[in-house]
Formats: sequence, structure tokens, C-alpha cells
Amino acid sequence: MILEAKGILHFEPGLKTRKQIRQAEWKRTAVIEISGDIHLYYAWYLNKRFNLQLNRPIRGAHITIVADRVDNRELYNKVAEKYNGKEISFFYKPEEIFSNDKHWWLRVVSPEALEIRKEAGLSEKPYWGLHITLGYVNEKNLEHGKYIHDMIKFFNL
Repeated sequence: MILEAKGILHFEPGLKTRKQIRQAEWKRTAVIEISGDIHLYYAWYLNKRFNLQLNRPIRGAHITIVADRVDNRELYNKVAEKYNGKEISFFYKPEEIFSNDKHWWLRVVSPEALEIRKEAGLSEKPYWGLHITLGYVNEKNLEHGKYIHDMIKFFNL
């Protein structure tokens, strides 16, 4: 099943961490903010089903479409002005949860978001691909997270 949803695009949504503050000089950011608690639902599900605790994403439910060094700031700023606050559609499969053992996410498809990246002079596809971050496992639960991820792959859950 494929679901369609919408979110609001925000350019430069604010600095939340020391790393973001350090990179603010050169790094530009744009996210699609998703209303609701989709990340909390999946964190609850993973905890209930697999006893896996996830820490919440810093920005809540969102899709990062820009987290790049921008060479042409003038073009980027024009695109930011044009699209900031615009509603963006995206698609995802709710039953397909992905992980790298530490981070957990849902893959997202959004032709509109990729076009905006292209218009801003960036590569069409972001390095990490479009996704909704569901959460991450802290260091003390990392082995359990890896075990659960391996079991999900092995049993095709």
C-alpha cells in the first residue's frame, strides 16, 4: 500500500544542535514539516513489538530535502523565497520500516521536493535519500537495535 501525505516546506528551520551551529556558515537546510505524530506511532510500535526504545528526532516528524553546501546562494535564496511555507506532497509505504541498526526511517518519494532541489541548483537526489526519520537508538541499546534489525531482515517482518 502507498499512502500520500502533505507537509509544509520550511527553509532554514532553525539551529537545534551544536553541530548545526558549527555548520551554519556553509550548510543550508530545508525540511518538510509533517503535522501529527507519525514518528511517535512507529516508535511505539517498535517498542511494543520488539521492546526497542527509540529517541525522538530533534526536529520531530519531518523530511529533510536540503542539507547541503550551496555554491549559488543567490539562486538558493530565490528558490527559498518562492517555496518557503508551501505545501508539498509525498508518498510512502507505511509497512516498510528501514534501519542501519542505529537510525530507523520510512523511505519517501516526492517528485515535487526533488524538483525544488534541482531548481535550487542542487543535485536532484539528496545524499541520504528522502525519508521520515522515526528515531534513533542510544548507545546502550545499540546491540539490541542491531539484533532487531537483523531479525526483521531474516524473517522478512
